Amino acid sequence: MRLIAPAVVLAFSFFVAPLAADAQQAGKSARIGYVHVNPVTSSPSPLRVAFIQGLRDFGWVEGSNLAIEIRSANGKPERLPALIADLLRLKVDVILAAEPVSAAAAKRATAAVPIVFMIGGDPVAGGLVASLARPGGNLTGCAGMEPELAGKRLELLKEIVPRLTRVAFVTNPSSPMNPPHVREAQKAATALGIRLQVVEVRDPDEFERALVVIAKDRPDALYVVGNPNLFSQRPRVLGLVERNRLPAIWSESTWVTEGGLIGYASNQPEMFRRGAWYVDRILRGAQPADLPVEQPTKFELRINLKTAKALGLTIPQSILGRADQAIE
Repeated sequence: MRLIAPAVVLAFSFFVAPLAADAQQAGKSARIGYVHVNPVTSSPSPLRVAFIQGLRDFGWVEGSNLAIEIRSANGKPERLPALIADLLRLKVDVILAAEPVSAAAAKRATAAVPIVFMIGGDPVAGGLVASLARPGGNLTGCAGMEPELAGKRLELLKEIVPRLTRVAFVTNPSSPMNPPHVREAQKAATALGIRLQVVEVRDPDEFERALVVIAKDRPDALYVVGNPNLFSQRPRVLGLVERNRLPAIWSESTWVTEGGLIGYASNQPEMFRRGAWYVDRILRGAQPADLPVEQPTKFELRINLKTAKALGLTIPQSILGRADQAIE
């Protein structure tokens, strides 16, 4: 599915990558920090894999001319300042911040070290950059247009769920991107004749307690905003949603692959591959202030037909025809 983007939006497309040996021939070596909230897993996440592969495409090979210092807050954002301070002590050349809260913490910690962010919301409204075209300061990166997608996601729910009038909007108060997303969702809900119940959730424990409150209001569906703490415990969260038999739309496609009903989002691995381009440019001398923030122009619609059947929902052909993937 495609969304018409503003003129300032730049497509996620790679320029021709240099030869893999280029950086080594130039005699360069670098150290970068990769900081995120998600707990450490036994194998690298698909997003980190995409980022590292992107670096390789530009000639930066871990263990050869590149060291990557990975720091995880293990689901506790309050640990981020200490983790970032550790990266600064190591004198990293660039910090890759994998979520809005990580980017905000990195910005507070340093105005000197370049920071490349990967976020879903508006970095201007979130206070990370001065503008998309001219970021200013030491931050730039990729922004996924999450607030702008609120209306489209609510429209999809309205098409799928018969007589939908109430939606529980599960948001993450820890994220600096939260306020603009809530505003856009409320605006879209009013236009669509939907009552929006805003519920703040930081982690799976709060999500489980929140579902008790949500159930009393008897919503017709859930809209779950991106939250690294929920994402890191997807089986538990999906099980809770299934137990309550609530149709839900998600902000990342992975949820749908693992059992969520529907997802509408930018291609996140592509975002992280593009993040490697920013890191490469900075390591070669570019300033973050001169690298415009990029936003996607293509979005993926995924539907889990097995989940729809379990919920007694029939997905309209008009939506199936637009889906990038229908999981059976």
